Amino acid sequence: MIQFEEFTLDNGLRVIVHEDHTSPMAVLNVLYDVGSRDEEEQHTGFAHLFEHLMFSGSKNIPVYDEPLQRVGGENNAFTSPDITNYYLSLPAQNIETGFWLESDRMLDLAFSENGLEVQRKVVVEEFKQNYLNQPYGDVWLKLRPLAYEQHPYKWATIGKEIAHIEDATMDIVKAFHRKHYSPSNAILVVAGNITFERAKELTQKWFGPIPAGEKYTRAIPNEPKQKAPRVLETSADVPLSAIYKAYHMPHRNHEDYYAIDLISDILGRGKSSRLYEQLVKEQKLFNSISASVTGSIEPGLLIIQGKLNEGVDLHEANAAIEAINKELMETLVDEEELNKVKNQAETSIVFSEIELLNRAMNLAYGKLLGDANFVNTEGEKIQAVTPQDILRCAKQVLDPNNCSTLLYKAEKKEQLAAQEA
Repeated sequence: MIQFEEFTLDNGLRVIVHEDHTSPMAVLNVLYDVGSRDEEEQHTGFAHLFEHLMFSGSKNIPVYDEPLQRVGGENNAFTSPDITNYYLSLPAQNIETGFWLESDRMLDLAFSENGLEVQRKVVVEEFKQNYLNQPYGDVWLKLRPLAYEQHPYKWATIGKEIAHIEDATMDIVKAFHRKHYSPSNAILVVAGNITFERAKELTQKWFGPIPAGEKYTRAIPNEPKQKAPRVLETSADVPLSAIYKAYHMPHRNHEDYYAIDLISDILGRGKSSRLYEQLVKEQKLFNSISASVTGSIEPGLLIIQGKLNEGVDLHEANAAIEAINKELMETLVDEEELNKVKNQAETSIVFSEIELLNRAMNLAYGKLLGDANFVNTEGEKIQAVTPQDILRCAKQVLDPNNCSTLLYKAEKKEQLAAQEA
């Protein structure tokens, strides 16, 4: 059990305090309720751009990292389709430095044309290196718009295209900041060797004076139900051909979420999973294969992905995956197999909570989902899943009409050039 206490400031900032006096460290985690799903289709990549801009300095602190490093701290951040999360850790006796830094950039982020230009170039280069010039890097740029027609999950967190970042103006950037980066749209977790009373005092001192800002209300279009299979074939100069299959599934808070997550584990978690046992070890169609869920706050995806052995036909390999899925849709899973993946899932949760920072992140995310105590109830929800739940959910989710398939063919540069000629 993760013990914690909560309070909310007058400006709307939700705060969670988790005391751990066995650690000499303290953590500040600031989750902003903004991700790439909150962007406009003609201005994508902004949530991720802001992840970088928030480290460019505030009006009062030109270089964010320097004061933190002087007191033995370190920091980082990440952006997803659903959230942007900033975190720092430092010796507990220096915790007030963390409050000062995080509150200052929430209040007075510096906006300069030079800072924007520097971070724009960094993000554009990241787009090129990780998505355009990396083997298989463009998979999500192709798979997301294949699976989603209306919902903003149809573009990747990095953005839909480089031009959206290259053309970002200061006015658009400032408007995005005003809309999303305020106390009323944030969750702060203070964790480690600090008392609740001290954490509350410092939170009020440093975050209390910040104006609440306007509360952002989402108006995101619902994704229509997929009624027929979608297939996209593409070629690239990559080592091995690959298959990526995306099945629509319910949102993170849905009662069937854990059953579907366990379905992905039965199919493709580790070398004892069905897909790996049959398609890698026995039939030798694949070099590697796995399954997972995106865990999205809004209706997400169950993903199956695998790289084929040389000479294997993509359509043959795809049919082999569908055959294994069909078996799970028609036959009850036995208790032993189900218990194995349940225990794996619960063990992963337990191990993830060894680290103080992970506990802080999990508390923040649970609060965003509606209840910080979410972190203490996941194990029960996993263990409550029955074989009947697996069968029912498999029939719904693994239906071929609910699937978008990307067939990614490996071809050498000269072959691709000949096709284009």
